[in-house]
Amino acid sequence: MALDHTAGLNSLGFAKPPSETRVVVAMSGGVDSSVVAAQLAEEGYDVVGVTLQLYDHGAALAKKGACCAGRDIHDARRVAEEMNFPHYVLDYENIFKDAVMDEFAESYLGGATPVPCIRCNERVKFKDLLETAKDLEADCMATGHYIQRKMGANGPELHSAEDSNRDQSYFLFSTTPEQLSYLRFPLGHLPSKEATRALAQKYGLPVADKPDSQDICFVPDGDYAKVIEKLRPGAAEPGNIVHADGRILGTHEGVIHYTIGQRRGLGIGGLSEPLYVVKLDVDTKEVVVGLKDMLATRNIPIKEINWLGDTVFEAVAEREILVKVRSTRPPRPAILRAKPGGFAEVELLSAEEGVSPGQACVFYEEGSTRILGGGWIWRGA
Repeated sequence: MALDHTAGLNSLGFAKPPSETRVVVAMSGGVDSSVVAAQLAEEGYDVVGVTLQLYDHGAALAKKGACCAGRDIHDARRVAEEMNFPHYVLDYENIFKDAVMDEFAESYLGGATPVPCIRCNERVKFKDLLETAKDLEADCMATGHYIQRKMGANGPELHSAEDSNRDQSYFLFSTTPEQLSYLRFPLGHLPSKEATRALAQKYGLPVADKPDSQDICFVPDGDYAKVIEKLRPGAAEPGNIVHADGRILGTHEGVIHYTIGQRRGLGIGGLSEPLYVVKLDVDTKEVVVGLKDMLATRNIPIKEINWLGDTVFEAVAEREILVKVRSTRPPRPAILRAKPGGFAEVELLSAEEGVSPGQACVFYEEGSTRILGGGWIWRGA
């Protein structure tokens, strides 16, 4: 763990011994959060492990790649027993369904492409769980996310992870300054995931070789449409697949089966040119397809801004920044313009393809690893 070398402070930034510092560790049952809990326990902190039961995990026991399932709860408990600290499982199924799963379904039915992991961090882990940590009289809450919290001139700042391949800043942009003051991310400074697994081996953790989660936790097989149909029976309605020039090319069983930028699996073979989904019109129930260049976008409207900069967001008339519009893409140069009411406009200096409503747009400071916040891409202009 990166130590805070300020005189008199322990490695979590408190002016007291680790044994007098209580830290709640959010434990998913994976190797990352297990290493965080084990390392803090070894350093002598008063560790309390908490695992959330987020959904009916009975059907997911045999599935690989799903977090917070029954196997993961078992693994988290084993780590706590071996490292000798208390561990609790909290039933958050109703909270998770109301705050994350229902919006996920509604967004897809509305033609958007949501990112439920961001909403889970924002509305469950860093809200309800964080309040639970305070109720347990913890000094802070630690997670296994790959991101860094650094002290700046105006307080804690959010920075990208040392390992850019593991960086999770895209999924944590909505962390508020108040939450950031309470959170700790002990893995953010590590050079690689291999370094994390080496620590797991060092502590003899039973999850040292456990595979990483790959899918959304409540969609362990990657079939989003099936989950949406279960949450909203009968809500997906058939319609036409329409070329941008107006030609009807085929039919579909619901817009929930398509995403902006999709090329494969459109069900309209035999055409001379590759076509992509360029628009999902839920009002007319049309999936609109066109040539790849129709996906190129430079101006992106943003709503629900979470700002982590040093000035008031409304004062940002125009600022050069870097932005990510998808988690798998590198930050791109852009101009940020603040609008009243928590809105903004981002102008990309070079066009980006496949920008989709429902995705996040995350702001990064030029020439720095600092995250300045972000917001949600929406339809308005």
